[in-house]
Amino acid sequence: MKAVELFCGIGGFRLACDELGIETVFANDIEEKASQVYRDKFSDNGFYQGDIAEFIGKIPDHDLLTGGFPCQPFSSAGKKLGIEDARGTLFEKIVEIINLKKPKYFVLENVKRLLSMDKGAHFATILNSLSDLGYLVEWRVLNAINFGLPQSRERVIIIGHLHTLPQSYLCSEEDLRELSTKQLENAATYDDWVDISLHTKSFSNWGMAYKGKFFHKKIVNFSEKQPYVMLYEVLDEQPDDAFYFNEDTLERIKNSDEVNRFYNGVEILYNQKGGARMGYSIFGTNGVAPTLTCTTSRHYERYKVHNGFRRLTNVEYARIQGFPDNHCDTATVYKQYPLYGNAVPPPMVKWAINKTINETPVLLQSLHI
Repeated sequence: MKAVELFCGIGGFRLACDELGIETVFANDIEEKASQVYRDKFSDNGFYQGDIAEFIGKIPDHDLLTGGFPCQPFSSAGKKLGIEDARGTLFEKIVEIINLKKPKYFVLENVKRLLSMDKGAHFATILNSLSDLGYLVEWRVLNAINFGLPQSRERVIIIGHLHTLPQSYLCSEEDLRELSTKQLENAATYDDWVDISLHTKSFSNWGMAYKGKFFHKKIVNFSEKQPYVMLYEVLDEQPDDAFYFNEDTLERIKNSDEVNRFYNGVEILYNQKGGARMGYSIFGTNGVAPTLTCTTSRHYERYKVHNGFRRLTNVEYARIQGFPDNHCDTATVYKQYPLYGNAVPPPMVKWAINKTINETPVLLQSLHI
C-alpha cells in the first residue's frame, strides 16, 4: 500500500505507516522546523515544504490519505472561529485531494472539541464534505492513555472507506454491546440515519456518515485499551540541572492552593490561587501528563519529581507522545516542545490505520446501504 501524509509535522502518521509496512510516497508541511525534522528522520524524496495548494498536482496515486489537519481554528485553546478562520480552509484542500485522487481509505485526526463547536455545525460541514465524495465515514474519540502513553489526550479520529463496506470498524463488537438491540438495528440500517443538515447539536464520540446522512451514539467502553503507563515510568533518570526550578517553585507554592487530587488521570498537587488553568498547576508523576500542546509556554509547568521541582524534558515529551527519544534532535531543546506537542501520537494512529484497512469481519458487517 502507498500513503500520502498531509500536514505531516514531524511524521506521526509516517512512523505508524512505516511500522505497518505502508510506503509513504508524498508528504507536506509548511512549518520550517517540522520540515527539518521530517527530512532528517525520513527522506527528502517525496517531501514538499510549503503551502499544500502549490503541490496538489504533484501528489501521486495512493491507497491511504492521512493528515492531522491544523487544529488551531477548532481548538478550545484558540479563538474558536472554526472553519470561519482562514486556516480552517485547509480542510477544503483535503476534500479537493480526496476527490481528485480517490484513495481507498483516509484517516484524519483533530481535537475533540471539533464535535461540539458552534453546536456541531463545523463537524457537520466536515461530515457532509467527506461523505458526499462516496466514502463511508466513521469517527471516534480516542485517548492516548489507552495506547500505552502516559498522557490524557483525547482526539477525534475520522476514517473513510470508498464505495465499499469496511471489514472492520473503530468500534469493536464488544464496545457496541452498550447499544440496545433497537439502536444496533438503526446503526446497521442507512434508512434510519438522520440528515446531517438537520443536526444542530454536538456530535457523540462515535458515529458513521454516508452521502449526507449519519448515525451516532456515545460509546463509553474501549475494549482494546492497553495497560496504563504512568508518568513516573518514562522519566529521565538524570535530567540536566537546567530543567529544575526548585526555589522558584517553592515561592509559587506559597501563593497556591493545595489540591492533591487526580483529574482525568492527571495528579494535580497545587493550583495558583484564583486560577484554574492547567498552566498554573504543579503536577505529580503518579498519574499521567495533561495534554501536551504546541504552546511553547506550557513546558514551564512544574512537576514534583522525588524531592525536586522541574519541567518535563524534551526527551520525556517524546516518550509521552510515543516518539523515539531523539526524534527531534535537529531542533533546539526549546523548539522541540511545540514540535512534539503539535504531533499526532504514532501508537494511536497506528491502531486507527490498522483498523481502517483490516480484513476481519465484525458486528456491523450487515450494514445496509
